[in-house]
Amino acid sequence: MAVNLKGRSFLTLMDFTPSEIRYMLDLAHDLKAKKRAGIYNYLLKGKNIVLLFEKTSTRTRCAFEVAALEEGAHVTYLDQNSSQMGKKESLEDTAKVLGRFYDGIEYRGYKQSVVEDLAKYSGVPVWNGLTDIDHPTQILADMLTIEEHIAKPLNKVKVVFVGDTRNNMSYAWMYGCAKMGMHFVALGPKELWPSEEMMKQVTEVAKETGAVIEVSDDVDFAVKNADVIYTDVWASMGEEDKIPERVKLLSHYQITMDMINKTSNPDVIFMHCLPAFHDFETKMAKEMMDKGYDIREVTDEVFRSRHSVVFDEAENRMHTIKAVIVATL
Repeated sequence: MAVNLKGRSFLTLMDFTPSEIRYMLDLAHDLKAKKRAGIYNYLLKGKNIVLLFEKTSTRTRCAFEVAALEEGAHVTYLDQNSSQMGKKESLEDTAKVLGRFYDGIEYRGYKQSVVEDLAKYSGVPVWNGLTDIDHPTQILADMLTIEEHIAKPLNKVKVVFVGDTRNNMSYAWMYGCAKMGMHFVALGPKELWPSEEMMKQVTEVAKETGAVIEVSDDVDFAVKNADVIYTDVWASMGEEDKIPERVKLLSHYQITMDMINKTSNPDVIFMHCLPAFHDFETKMAKEMMDKGYDIREVTDEVFRSRHSVVFDEAENRMHTIKAVIVATL
């Protein structure tokens, strides 16, 4: 059956069928191959998109800008200081105005309700660049990367997310794995496990797709036969005051070569959405170490090892975001 996503917003993978997600991944593979060959069809010529950023980003901004420009679209970037949204103008009014100027809107910020309201009122496709509970463009990039490095279909792949399993990356992975029939394990301390509501939601989807969704605090059990070991920073943007508490809870779950070896899979890959604390070459890592807190969620040994595909993953943000924009515009 043909897939047509034109005019659709991209707010969460839960809004899409497995075949629609498969379509976006296939399109990303195709667009990436064409870029490598120097082929550009300028599929977005004449289109205008706006990027609304309440949270800063390196990969998300650059990926959206390059993806759009390579296909012929014009991009406007607005941060918190460049827009009146929520200050002198309501979100609804801003959405209606932007919908008159632009063909599509990207939002990266805090509340999922904001990206939902932008889609509700703007009348144009809206793309979720990250919220507190979801990061769907990252999951598409991750799935593309897995397909490039693991010689088995997605529904045979086991992904273990390690750390704070209540954060937006863990939740986004749960959505993605549930939809694509994958095996997902959330590994971390019980204090940071996903909510019962979240588990109920993804379990219902898993019943239809054959996905396996598990939660564990046992490292040896969780990582056995894993294809992917995935982690994220222990304190998200705006949660820096929680670092001492998180270090105490999560130090046992730092990604080390010992954990990699416990998978018993010589071809296991390590993934991270970035930025990562893997050494002490950042201001925050140095400052926190001086205070006695090792905030590295992964060791430098793992980060730089043959198992790590983090920079392939980062590049694939651009290709999958291009696919999402092209598919919906």
